Amino acid sequence: MILEKSDEFFMLEALKEAQKAFDLDEVPIGAVIVSDGQIIARAHNLTEQLNDVTAHAEMQAFTSAAEHLGGKYLKDCTLYVTIEPCVMCSGASYWAQLKCIVYGAKDEKRGVSKLGVNLFHQKTIVTSGLLEEECAKLMQGFFHKKRSK
Repeated sequence: MILEKSDEFFMLEALKEAQKAFDLDEVPIGAVIVSDGQIIARAHNLTEQLNDVTAHAEMQAFTSAAEHLGGKYLKDCTLYVTIEPCVMCSGASYWAQLKCIVYGAKDEKRGVSKLGVNLFHQKTIVTSGLLEEECAKLMQGFFHKKRSK
């Protein structure tokens, strides 16, 4: 009997990606994209490594998932991301037409909800707060480390 993997399982995988970013001294955001119960893309922030402001975890994951599927639309996919997407990543998710987005902690400074507008595709189901404490803790630890240098 095969048990379906839970949202928590996939968010924990996204947290593993966020830890990779943390270890690279990148803002620790991680993402995975799931299709038919399988992870088809894993990514974390690479803005410093690539010297590219668009190299957010979500953007990296969109590119990888599209390549895996052989098409730009991710209509049957779910994005799990540790921190609320920014305006850029929300816009990209709109164009990718994701089925679902599940994120951990809110981004009070740069998250899309700060605008008070829904930038996600009208068919996208958005869920927030999954493993929120764990996701927020990694970010807080990162910025605490930065401030104490």
